[in-house]
Amino acid sequence: APAAGWSPLPAQAASLLEEAADLLVLHRDFAAALERCEAGCSILGPGSGTGSGPESPAEVKCSLCVVGIQALAEMNRWREVLSWLLRYYQFPGHLPPKILELCILLYSKVGEPQVMLEVGTTWLRNLSNKTLPEYSSLMELYLLHVLLPLGQFKAAEELVDSCDVLNSEQKLAFLKTICDSQCQWTQQEEMHSTDEEEQDKATETVLGALSQKLLTMLTLLRRTLRSMSSHFYLFPYKKMLLATFLLYLVVVRLDPASPTSLPFLCKLVQLFRQAWAAVLSPIHRPPIRD
Repeated sequence: APAAGWSPLPAQAASLLEEAADLLVLHRDFAAALERCEAGCSILGPGSGTGSGPESPAEVKCSLCVVGIQALAEMNRWREVLSWLLRYYQFPGHLPPKILELCILLYSKVGEPQVMLEVGTTWLRNLSNKTLPEYSSLMELYLLHVLLPLGQFKAAEELVDSCDVLNSEQKLAFLKTICDSQCQWTQQEEMHSTDEEEQDKATETVLGALSQKLLTMLTLLRRTLRSMSSHFYLFPYKKMLLATFLLYLVVVRLDPASPTSLPFLCKLVQLFRQAWAAVLSPIHRPPIRD
């Protein structure tokens, strides 16, 4: 319940926080919970982002935003979280540590840590945040869940080197973590490159085999036509060429077992029958000599 002596507006915001929490947890009415959070944050306004204590307006506003983030995530509207928060905090460097931590974990979980890249850098560079007790843990969280997954190794090293709140042992530990992550990143890239090269080689092998098959067929076709032309000068070449082309379609481009290939096969048989009948007709038979 709101503390005694509170002004009406913070007390009303605290009451909205209780309603939002009940709607979120007990009733699972995420849209209504989000509405209560927005109403409470609007009541407190942008100037309530400072202060301390579990019942301070700043803490109530932070709790309202935490419930609102959860409601957006439950409704699969997590892409709106950051823009929604900046409506009430205006500047990324003013986000409370709890909210920054929740955002880093949220966008890391959904596989889009790049959303927090600029926000985290801005927050960590804010001088007023460096005095907070949560600063070192948030820097580590940002390092592990944003910079390293994105391959920002140079930025990670610069962040650790410029951090005054870390002692030499902590810096060495962070730099070792960065180095190990960079080695894993390099190994994964090499494996990925090797897989791509193997796929390219396999594709080239298949294409080479098909090209060789087609070349062999064309060579046989040329030899056959040359042999036929030397014996049958009146042979119906157009029909034979059309039959050969259909044969190419069936053998190379179509599946003979497929129903769609049946018309081509029938046409092919018909053309070969006509060509064979023309070859065996009396006109094309060689003369009989005594």
